Amino acid sequence: MTSRIDRISLLAVPGLAYLAVIYALPLLILLAKSIRTPDGISFAEYAAFFSDDYNMGVLLRTLRVAALTTLLALLIAYPTAFAMNRAKGPMLTVFLVAMVLPMSLGVVVKAFAWSILFRANGFINTSLQWIGLTEKPVRMLFTETALVIGAANVFLPFMVLPIYAVVRQLDQRLPEAAASLGATPFFRFFHVTLPLTLPGVVAGSAFTFSMAISMYVIPSLIVGERQQTLSMLIARSFLYLRNEALGSTISAVLLAIAIIVVVFSSWLARRLEARQ
Repeated sequence: MTSRIDRISLLAVPGLAYLAVIYALPLLILLAKSIRTPDGISFAEYAAFFSDDYNMGVLLRTLRVAALTTLLALLIAYPTAFAMNRAKGPMLTVFLVAMVLPMSLGVVVKAFAWSILFRANGFINTSLQWIGLTEKPVRMLFTETALVIGAANVFLPFMVLPIYAVVRQLDQRLPEAAASLGATPFFRFFHVTLPLTLPGVVAGSAFTFSMAISMYVIPSLIVGERQQTLSMLIARSFLYLRNEALGSTISAVLLAIAIIVVVFSSWLARRLEARQ
C-alpha cells in the first residue's frame, strides 16, 4: 500500500518541477537582487524603504485599499451567497452565469469600464444630476473610493463562490432547531449561521485581499499616478527608474504580506473547522 502511494505521489513531480522553474526560481532571483550589493549581502534597501515616509505612505494606502475592498466585497457577497443557495432552476443558472462570466473578461476591460462610469460626464454623474441630487459633476475618478468600488466589483466572484460553497453544505435544520428553542433571528444568525459559514468567509477574504493588495491594472486606470500603490511603485522602479534593487525590495515586501495573509487564513480556517 505504501509503495502504491509513493508511486502516485510521483505524478506530482512534473507539476512541482514546472512550478519550481516558472515561479520559484524567478522569485529567488528577485529576492537575491534585493539583498545583493557590490559589497556583498546587505539589507540596506529594506532599511531605506521602511525609513522613507513616502514609501510607508504607499504601503499603508495599499493595505487600506485592500482591506476596504475585501470588506466591501464581503458585504455584497455574503447575502448574495445565501440568495444563490435559495435560488432554484433558471434563477440559480442566472446567478452562476453572473458570477462566472465576468471572470472570462480581462481585468483591463472591467477597469476601463469603471473609469468610464466614474468620469464627470459618465453614467453615474449624469444620473445624479438628472434626478437632482447634484447640480454639477461630483469628482469620482482618481479617488480612493472609486478604486475600492471598482476593485470590489472585479474581485467579487472570488468572494462569493467560496462562501456559496460553504452555505450549500449547511444543514438547514439547524436554524429551524434553534428557532424551535426560542432563539431570535439575531441570535440564530450570530450563533448558528455565521460561525458555520466563517470558513468560506475566511477563504474568500484571503483570495480577495491577496489579489487586491497586488493589483496593478485597476489602480492604474482608475486613480492613475496620483495615488500610488505598491504594485505601481514596483512597475515605476523597474520601468522608469531602472532601479532593480528597489523594485525587488518592494516585490519582496509585497510577497511577504501575501504569504502572511495566506498562512494566517489557513491557520484560522483550521481552527474554525476544529471548533465545529
